[in-house]
Amino acid sequence: MSSHHALQFIQTREVPSTQPRDASHILGMFDLGDAALPQAPPWPCQHIAMPLLGKPDTSLQEYWYSKHTCHPGHIGDIHFSRNAEVMFGVIDIDESSMPTTAEQQLQSAAETAYRQIFALLQQQDFPYLWRMWNYIPRINQIEHGLERYRQFNIGRHQAFAAYTRPVGMSPAACALGTQAGKVSIAFMAGRSPATGIENPRQISAFAYPVEYGPRSPTFTRAALLDLEEEQWLFISGTASIVGHQTLHSGDVMAQTQESMRNIAVLLEQAKIAGLNQTITLPELEYRVYIRHPADYPQVAASLSQQLGKRLNAVYVEADICRADLLVEIEAHGRVARG
Repeated sequence: MSSHHALQFIQTREVPSTQPRDASHILGMFDLGDAALPQAPPWPCQHIAMPLLGKPDTSLQEYWYSKHTCHPGHIGDIHFSRNAEVMFGVIDIDESSMPTTAEQQLQSAAETAYRQIFALLQQQDFPYLWRMWNYIPRINQIEHGLERYRQFNIGRHQAFAAYTRPVGMSPAACALGTQAGKVSIAFMAGRSPATGIENPRQISAFAYPVEYGPRSPTFTRAALLDLEEEQWLFISGTASIVGHQTLHSGDVMAQTQESMRNIAVLLEQAKIAGLNQTITLPELEYRVYIRHPADYPQVAASLSQQLGKRLNAVYVEADICRADLLVEIEAHGRVARG
């Protein structure tokens, strides 16, 4: 691990059989693929039960390291780890365990999860949410007359309201669908605020019209962090949306290209917002969610053609938050502070 990094992101395609040598510096990790790790690690780990595309690997581990020693803990349903500057946590909620009517179980699970997160951040004095990763079973399914993603948004919004958190200061986030399992949410938070970044090509998600559900999604398009000697840019799940409408319905190539146009605009906006150095599209690290596995070759070819040999992307099969969206792309990047 390079000691001058306040945060460092590392991918490995080998499930560790022994504890990493610098385990005390691990903030947390993501475990992508069908099968979970054979043994839960001592740091927070979000298992994302989504098949990997285009690789023979059955799993992929993504670690977040810090140059500072990290201290893990459990409170309620949250497994977290923190140092003096950054906190990473994971919470998994079984919606069927919620003591509500069937019509409100997912909504209640979302609200419960976010309330626990907000209570933890308040207790530990980490007031600023930077980044959220939300994974929701059967996200596009209609249940009790309302799409499940829209049920999730109601619960999330209610938790924000209960803790008087302005939606205009929402974290960067994604929300994707798994086939089954628990509602799983990972988060990164800190003691200093991130700068929220919006896309002038798009209406802010928290200002969507009522046609997208009783409560709008609660996230910003990107977040810019200032950490010691470096800056981090988190780009939310980004899709083929202009204004508030989906473009290129049924055309995965056009949707991929439109998504990248939106990401390019966010890089421009990040520079305006205070990014110390320019980050180019090929310098970002991507997680690409594809609804239909058969579309993977086209999406990968499109990104490879646009970004070249420097492309660093992980492709997974997932349901996107709108039924007419075929692909969603999230990313992050880092620059040294000058």
